[in-house]
Amino acid sequence: MAFAIRNLSVLAYANGFTLWHYKSGKDTLQDIAEANYMADAADMLTAGDMVMTSGSDGARVLFVTLADVETAITAPLS
Repeated sequence: MAFAIRNLSVLAYANGFTLWHYKSGKDTLQDIAEANYMADAADMLTAGDMVMTSGSDGARVLFVTLADVETAITAPLS
């Protein structure tokens, strides 16, 4: 599967920070964590945002490290 923007939603927003939730359906956490998986939402994401993700094999919180016009890079929150 691929990223589906309709499955991305805002949970909270304050002071330029957004907490998102993404439910992938059949994609695994490894699929979701790949570079540019969320590129279709790059214009909505901002570096510093956090994305609570639900994959077919569990859940994880990702940190947006880079977001510009065509690129969205995330890293697991540790």
